[in-house]
Amino acid sequence: MRKKDSRPSWDEYFLEVADLVAKRATCLRRRVGAVLVKNKRILATGYNGAPSGLKHCIDIGCLRERLKIPSGERHELCRGLHAEQNALIQASLYGISSKDSTLYATNQPCIICAKMLINAGIKEIVVRDGYPDKLAQKFLKEAKIKVRIVKK
Repeated sequence: MRKKDSRPSWDEYFLEVADLVAKRATCLRRRVGAVLVKNKRILATGYNGAPSGLKHCIDIGCLRERLKIPSGERHELCRGLHAEQNALIQASLYGISSKDSTLYATNQPCIICAKMLINAGIKEIVVRDGYPDKLAQKFLKEAKIKVRIVKK
């Protein structure tokens, strides 16, 4: 029998799922995973990569690398969708409401994802690590969305 204290907390459990989901990412710069959770149940997952049916950066290279665009800037110049976007789209595709859910992700959302998460009704975001986007942090705070960083 396993010791009770060896059982992961809910945060640890869902962040480990996000870590696993990130392994499917096709971005050459950063592998990100996201898990949408409500009432301790997984609603949807997402990782960063090109839209369905399109070629991935791991296959054809990274436009942002070729253009020497720094991390956190010019998100529109990317083939990929972010993990948070893909989790929200997956939920929407199957008619699942994200209202009042929690997003677990390997990294803090960028400003584009932050705005989407605000409008999707996300109540809390739990991440493993930060991201260089102060505006996203400001918007999430203004929207009263709690953001917590839980390290390994």
